[in-house]
Amino acid sequence: MRVAVIGTGYVGLVAATCFADSGNTVITVDKIEAKINKLLKGEIPIFEPGLEEMVQRNLKARRLVPTTDIRYAIENSDVIFSAVGTPTGADGKADLSAVWAVMKEIAPYFNGYKIVVNKSTVPVGTAAKVKEILEAGTKENFDVVSNPEFLKEGAALDDFLRPERVVIGTTSEKAGEIMRTLYDPFLKNGAEFLVMDNKSAEMCKYASNAMLATRISFMNEIANICSKVGADVTKVRKAMGLDSRIGRRFLYSGIGYGGSCFPKDVKALAATARENDYEPTLIDAIEKVNARQKEILFKIASEHFKGDLKGKTIAMWGLAFKPQTDDMRDAPSRVIIKLLLEAGAKVKAYDPIAKETARAVFGDAITYCEDAYETLEGSDALMLVTEWNEFRVPDFPRIRQLLKEPLIFDGRNQYSLKEMKELGFTYYSIGRPVVK
Repeated sequence: MRVAVIGTGYVGLVAATCFADSGNTVITVDKIEAKINKLLKGEIPIFEPGLEEMVQRNLKARRLVPTTDIRYAIENSDVIFSAVGTPTGADGKADLSAVWAVMKEIAPYFNGYKIVVNKSTVPVGTAAKVKEILEAGTKENFDVVSNPEFLKEGAALDDFLRPERVVIGTTSEKAGEIMRTLYDPFLKNGAEFLVMDNKSAEMCKYASNAMLATRISFMNEIANICSKVGADVTKVRKAMGLDSRIGRRFLYSGIGYGGSCFPKDVKALAATARENDYEPTLIDAIEKVNARQKEILFKIASEHFKGDLKGKTIAMWGLAFKPQTDDMRDAPSRVIIKLLLEAGAKVKAYDPIAKETARAVFGDAITYCEDAYETLEGSDALMLVTEWNEFRVPDFPRIRQLLKEPLIFDGRNQYSLKEMKELGFTYYSIGRPVVK
């Protein structure tokens, strides 16, 4: 099948590469020439485990064709995916200007029947507006399909190649069958292929992400209450997760969610509700709890130092919003570092991947270290912010030796309370008793 994918971010590049890897000819388009030039050399603009190797393999096989020539892409494809960004606007709504611009640009190049697929996360009703724009720009036949993505950064390839479900929004039987054929190689593990109307498909992504964000914010709320009453949230979580009606996933407490999806999608869903005269009380609370949770580790540290962090040096492990990515969009580390710097503290940070991303955010305001233990030298405390695997079983005697005092603020509840006590650390975590 001949496919075009417009946009080479996380969603677009992963989709284009996976479709190419299953035997299709895929033209991937970006208006930024520098990004395309790098892609042509097999260099990708994002960090995603396994993606660069797959890109290089499909470039060599000539199944993946990067270009800035959108006319060439449209005229030589049957299915066209729009995977451009839909960031949050000042009013909380999704900014769809890039989507509208793409549709206006591609319509004149239709040279036969096309399927136009919204792969970007877009509000309910976007497909109808896309259809209007395309109808104004072409006399050719086409169908508009809504196909939300459910990819996790750091595991995007596996999520695409082995999905739990594929959601297709369309009223066209022809478009639905073509999309099934395109996705068939990824359905072999028994994944559900769901065809529904466009509006329901558009709502699926927002509803799913809002539910996951709800679980995170709920557990963070429970953790904060546990801290007040002296309970241990890890024990509470285990008991909750054994209830089949609840399940174990996304029940971890911590310092809040970040990234490109949950914050943006929760706000956009709330904005959609208000546009349709509904006050989304619960959805508003999800984001309110999350925003407050990003400050919790700083508040714990501030209380420990009796409100005086001036001149203190904090070693920070982890900067990305989650492991296996260099993405720092809405990362808790951004909030924590900002608060630390405002309080007069110094920050020495290490992240296995996100160093350059962080430098673009903080410049020279913090010190970037080449390994985890370098951050500890002469520091007053360690803050664990991102739960990279290499932080799970560190050399605790070495940590104690390098720090001015054996003090750890753990935002991800990685370490055993019993072990911390035996090793002589003062240890703070989220929703668990303090070890002193």
